[in-house]
Amino acid sequence: MLKDNHNRTVNYLRLAVTDRCNLRCFYCMPEEGINFVEKKELLSYEELEQLITIFAELGVSKVRITGGEPFVRKGLMEFLEKLVNIPGITNVPITTNGTTTRKHLNDLVKLGINSFNLSLDTLDKKRFFDITRRDYFDEVYACMEEMIDRKLNVKLNAVVMKDKNIEDILTMVALTKDKDIAVRFIEEMPFNGDKVHYQQLEWNYIKILDFISNEFSNIEKIPDPLFSTSVNYRIKGFKGSFGIIPAYSRNFCGTCNRLRMTPKGLIKTCLYDSGVFNLRDILRSGANKAQIKTAILEAVGNRAKDGFEAERKNRHGNQSFESMASIGG
Repeated sequence: MLKDNHNRTVNYLRLAVTDRCNLRCFYCMPEEGINFVEKKELLSYEELEQLITIFAELGVSKVRITGGEPFVRKGLMEFLEKLVNIPGITNVPITTNGTTTRKHLNDLVKLGINSFNLSLDTLDKKRFFDITRRDYFDEVYACMEEMIDRKLNVKLNAVVMKDKNIEDILTMVALTKDKDIAVRFIEEMPFNGDKVHYQQLEWNYIKILDFISNEFSNIEKIPDPLFSTSVNYRIKGFKGSFGIIPAYSRNFCGTCNRLRMTPKGLIKTCLYDSGVFNLRDILRSGANKAQIKTAILEAVGNRAKDGFEAERKNRHGNQSFESMASIGG
């Protein structure tokens, strides 16, 4: 198995296949968008297949497909057919905004892909438009409903934002009463393509849990899966569950088992670093499999202890942060 310099197992790759998205969520990118990657700069599907095969040989078994919005990249379904058949890859979940995902569900299930993180920050149509700057609420909600009806593994991801969707927290917890769904509340992060817009986070995981506890007195802690980034709970008698991801507080770094690869092939050993090296450039320079493996092993062997160290060491005083669409979810 692949181990880092802190003896943490690394068996999970978050793969951003595109930085493009059909939403403009204010916490992810500016309204006018970002400077999207040109096609020639993107890793081709053939290059991705080659690199993931190498990762699998090193011990990676889980590849999460992210973006941007992954389904805006043409040819994704054909790529997924090849991905699920790479020896060693046993788990291919997808993170999506759900705007166009529904039409692919039949084919995805046939491929054995049945686990989805669905980004939905509010259950109110007007607030959805205010947050995303686009009118897709009905499509996303219908996608969620069909995923639940199909008994797929669905996690509903909601970024908690002051003055934007606090009133949705309790509504989303209530959603788990009759629906077998895991709602996950995420601390807001500074990845919005601008400078850090707060020195400390008001709505952190402690305040979110206290807020929920004041409304629901019968909360019970449930076991957290291995390598979980969320602290998980259930309202007694409810079908579903809820969790809180301390993404800004970074409390889960000690068990982090993941790497990230951006659409341009930049490898990030931590969400908060600025990138370690570019696999696309190494691959296109003619490097063989052994050389690529050596580069990956070296990166994993020099991993930051946590997000704070990664930010301190790798950003070199640069206080600006990329758009989350560029990082890969």
